[in-house]
Amino acid sequence: MIATWVVLVPLAAAMASATAYLIRWAADARTALPASTVVFLLLMMVSMLAGAAVYYSDPGTPALVEGFWVASALMAVSVVQVFLGFLEEARHRTSVEGGASPPILKHRGAFVAGIVLLVLANELLMGWTFSAAAGSTVGFGGGSLPGIVSGVASTIDSPWFLFTMAAEMFLSAALLRDRLSRPVVAILGGQALIMAFSPPALAGALWADLAIAASSAAMIVLVVFVMEFLYRHRNVEAGLASYLVQLLAVYAGMMAGLYAWKETGSTTVFALSVVIEMVIFFGALTRPARFTDGPTTPWTLRPGWSVVLLGTIFVAEVFMGALLDVAIAGPSFFGSGGLLPLSGGGGGIAYRALYDIFWFVALTTGSTWFLVMMGIEMGALVCFKFRETRSRETRVRLALMMGSYAAFAVFFPSVYYPLVFPTFPRGPAVPVLGWSMGIGSAPLATSVFVVLLATYAVVGLLAVLFGRRVVCSVFCTAPLMFQGTTIDAMKSFNRTSPLARKYLSSRLSTAYSVTTACVMVSLVLASAASYLDQVGIWDLRVLGADPTAFLYALYFGVLWYVLFVTIPYSGNYSCVTMGWCYTGQITAAFGRLGFFRLKVRDKEVCRRCTTVDCAKSCPVGLVDMPGHFRQKGEFRSSKCCGVGDCVEACPYGNMYFFDVRHWLREKLGRPVHPTASSPLRMVPAGPPPNVPPVSPGTGTTGRPYRRPL
Repeated sequence: MIATWVVLVPLAAAMASATAYLIRWAADARTALPASTVVFLLLMMVSMLAGAAVYYSDPGTPALVEGFWVASALMAVSVVQVFLGFLEEARHRTSVEGGASPPILKHRGAFVAGIVLLVLANELLMGWTFSAAAGSTVGFGGGSLPGIVSGVASTIDSPWFLFTMAAEMFLSAALLRDRLSRPVVAILGGQALIMAFSPPALAGALWADLAIAASSAAMIVLVVFVMEFLYRHRNVEAGLASYLVQLLAVYAGMMAGLYAWKETGSTTVFALSVVIEMVIFFGALTRPARFTDGPTTPWTLRPGWSVVLLGTIFVAEVFMGALLDVAIAGPSFFGSGGLLPLSGGGGGIAYRALYDIFWFVALTTGSTWFLVMMGIEMGALVCFKFRETRSRETRVRLALMMGSYAAFAVFFPSVYYPLVFPTFPRGPAVPVLGWSMGIGSAPLATSVFVVLLATYAVVGLLAVLFGRRVVCSVFCTAPLMFQGTTIDAMKSFNRTSPLARKYLSSRLSTAYSVTTACVMVSLVLASAASYLDQVGIWDLRVLGADPTAFLYALYFGVLWYVLFVTIPYSGNYSCVTMGWCYTGQITAAFGRLGFFRLKVRDKEVCRRCTTVDCAKSCPVGLVDMPGHFRQKGEFRSSKCCGVGDCVEACPYGNMYFFDVRHWLREKLGRPVHPTASSPLRMVPAGPPPNVPPVSPGTGTTGRPYRRPL
């Protein structure tokens, strides 16, 4: 066995290298002869592996002869391809005077499809043949369709397929790096790394656990890289944009396949995702110009593409989080009974499907590992924004925000709570879990009622002193996900989306008022129903859960992420702009009683301003703030969550936050607003007051000036 592996490993490495070089030659092929030569060499590899596969299917002399004939037939076909290519070029040279260069290869798409098909056939045959040579023959279920599907999936899951494929992907990207941009090479290299850490590749729990952790980490790095690349490059070529969404869609399917493999042992979905990734990967490398094909347009003007991008990332992360949760916590993660089987009549199947989808998403998005992944990805984008932030106050707030996410989203619910209350239920099974719900009547609620009241008192006091930002920009988990570089750039959709435009400005629109009323009424009704359940008057369950538990899961485990994914249509910071977060509304009520507002040092600067960068940079769409600054010198709104982008964006350093600190300075007779880091610069929006207009052909002093040569 060791001798077999000693032979097979170098042979697999050699074939991977040969395939990578052939991909490079295919990318450079411009005429029929070199293209047919590449096809010839790939067919030669396929013919040898096909002959070996015939032999290993039933080792013996007859199979050896059959394998020889199969290989010979395929080789003959490959020779014909080269001969036809040679004839075409020779015919062209003789028909054109002077022996002109041969014509450019026709049907480039068919050539690329043929190369990808041959590479796929080569890898499948090598995976099956090498597995058989190593003593682990893969069966095909007697020729039945399920057996064939299972056999192909098992072949793809073998280390001979996955590891060889990863090597081919890496070498191909390296050989074509001079034809590709650095970001594209990095993305392709990340694909190869993720392929190398495929959990089903090797048997054994240790490899599976290590591969799950490594592939998850590689996925996180890849997502962060793609998101930051989009932030740095607002204009993306259509070809590259298409490749990115295809790739992320494949990874969504791959993570779903890994979750299915962990739960059921089936690798069919995972294997299909691997094949699709091969097709788009080698299809793109065989035609490197694809990455620069099409018009270059700002992705912030393409809401449909942006929604697909966010949606595929979210689906991939949901299944990746569920995979990690099940791998670490075991099948009990989704409860003692697990998800409901799809059985019964049509209505029963529909209910069970709705139940399973809802609780799968809600429990996963509220789980430790999903929040850790989201925290790392979105936190990395916040760190990038931190480096660009000039305001010390905003930098402090960003640091507090990241620390609060680590504490309140990960440590307390996932570490502290299980240690202190090991016998209590976890997650959305508890109607009142932390101050974010705050209203409920389950047995646990009475035991922490005093703590909840104290929490509301503390949060309310902080909101009075420092404004709504203590929750909506620090304590809550949402700001970390909204305020990173790429997601923050999506605030431009607040002004371009027809739906988001309904919630612009500080005015409480009809849509905002209706949304807030519905949310608060639902909270009161759910709390009343929960109380009646506890005292034995009712026995009401919504999708099998306490009404308040269901409401919490609906708003913060499902609806929040639906609106996050649909930012290009619903607008950024929708929990604030639309008013559907009852926690934010309660905090805003406290904030209305307090000191917080935005002020400017000099109203005249705002009157002369023509950029209105403060309004453009506001993530909650408070586009009417410039008018308030010009008239009153300050702006106050219950929607303002104190992100500070407006202060950062003001090109004149004219804005600052006003809260209890400045109120105390005012009472003590000290300077109220902080000193500007640089002198205020006026905008030449028109002639300064009491200064005659400058006539054409004169300088700023009214004297004639000489046009420069």
